[in-house]
Amino acid sequence: MNLRHPAALFTYVALAWGGSFVAIKTGLANVPPVLYAAFRFDVGFVVLATLVLATTARSNVLPSTRTDVLSVLVSGVLIVAFNNGFLFVGQQYLTSGVAAIIYSLNPILSVGLTRMFLPSQRLAADELAGVALGLVGVVIVAHPSPSSLLSESTLGLALVFVAAASVAVGSVFSNRLSGGSLSTAAVTMWAMAVGAVLLHASAFAVDQHLADATVTTDLLLALAYLGVVATALAYVCYFELIATAGAIYANLVAYIVPLVAAFAGWLLLGEAITAFTVVGFAVVLAGFVLLNRERLSRAFPA
Repeated sequence: MNLRHPAALFTYVALAWGGSFVAIKTGLANVPPVLYAAFRFDVGFVVLATLVLATTARSNVLPSTRTDVLSVLVSGVLIVAFNNGFLFVGQQYLTSGVAAIIYSLNPILSVGLTRMFLPSQRLAADELAGVALGLVGVVIVAHPSPSSLLSESTLGLALVFVAAASVAVGSVFSNRLSGGSLSTAAVTMWAMAVGAVLLHASAFAVDQHLADATVTTDLLLALAYLGVVATALAYVCYFELIATAGAIYANLVAYIVPLVAAFAGWLLLGEAITAFTVVGFAVVLAGFVLLNRERLSRAFPA
């Protein structure tokens, strides 16, 4: 099988990112969340830097323009640091499947934010309905009650939502910073470095230290999976998928990831899959389809 074929890339990214929610949940039992997120990108940076340096001319590795620097900073701060900091802290209180469903709002938020920042591309009525459906799906997954509004699960949902919003904002600004001299892989590599430094600084600021971690085989396996499989290799495959099949096809990964995460969480961690989770995910998916109806029809003609 051609490993660069869109179907192979899609399958790898969906499985890798779906499994990442289980790996996050597993490691959180042994290491504080912000520090754990920092470790993810320590490993990811080393692996990706090795790949980039082995395949890219040295002159094309260092940022050399204002656009390069801004791209690295936007991705490093929003897509790496803010995103993963909030995601790891929030997932302490959620199952893998629920966290993945809330996180799957990212493509919906990205389109909505793009239209906000580009007045000439305002949302049509059906697109607004798609955004609304996505948010309704999250409410169904959360199924809040007056007694649960201040619960840890509600806090977890809010934090993962902020993580998804951070990625959406970062993606919008990154798209507006196209045209730099660096390849996508090089930008991603430096973004991981920036994000790792910010996450380590944040962990120190909130008094999370290496001494607080308990090194176990499960933790080392989860960290290796996150850093190598779900970060360095998955990001490269995801960007290759965008280049070969387009952003709409690539964004569909976000709606396979929750299925993988929920199944893996049930199989490996014994996490429950409730009716609210299933119905909420279906509504979020319907919102994505409605929001991208025209783009999907062009990407997948009848």
